[in-house]
Amino acid sequence: MSGIPPEIEEHNRLMRESFTALATPLNLTLLLILVSLGYWRLRPSAPPTLPKGPSPIVFQTFTPRTLLKYNGTDGMPVYLAVRGKVYDVTSGRNFYGPGGPYENFAGRDATRGLACQSFDEEMLTKDLDGPLDPCDDLTADQLENLNGWIERFDEKYLVVGKLSPFKKTEFH
Repeated sequence: MSGIPPEIEEHNRLMRESFTALATPLNLTLLLILVSLGYWRLRPSAPPTLPKGPSPIVFQTFTPRTLLKYNGTDGMPVYLAVRGKVYDVTSGRNFYGPGGPYENFAGRDATRGLACQSFDEEMLTKDLDGPLDPCDDLTADQLENLNGWIERFDEKYLVVGKLSPFKKTEFH
C-alpha cells in the first residue's frame, strides 16, 4: 500500500481518465487553433505613429509693416500686437480673422483699440513706417481694461515675437 487513502487514489484515477478522454487529437487541434486565433487577435501591433505637428514658430521681431501680412487672409496665421508683444491668435480666427468682430486688429497693433474698447479705424496705426503709439494718454480705466486683455492673451495665446518701430534697413 502506498499510504494514500483510497478515496484520493480513486480521484486521481478518475482525473487521469478524464484528461485522457479530453486529450484527443481533435480537441488538441481545436485548442491549437483557438490559441493561434487568440494570439493573432491580441498580439502587439506596430507602435502608433504620431501625426506630424505644426512647424515650430520662431520668435521674431515685427514692424507694423511686416506684421500687416499676418491678418488671416490667403492662409496666413492671424497675429496681433498688444503693448509690444505679438500674439498668434490663429486659434481664435473666428474672432480675430477675416469676418470676425475683431478683424480690424488682425496684423496690427491692437493696443489702443483694446484699451478703448473700440474697433474704429482711427484706433489703428496709420503710419506703418512711423513710431509706435506709446499710448501715454490712456486713462486709468483704459489701462485697467488693457491689462485685462493682456492677461487673457498671455493665458490663451502664444507670444511669437515683439513689435518694434520701422527699421531703415527693412525692405518693402
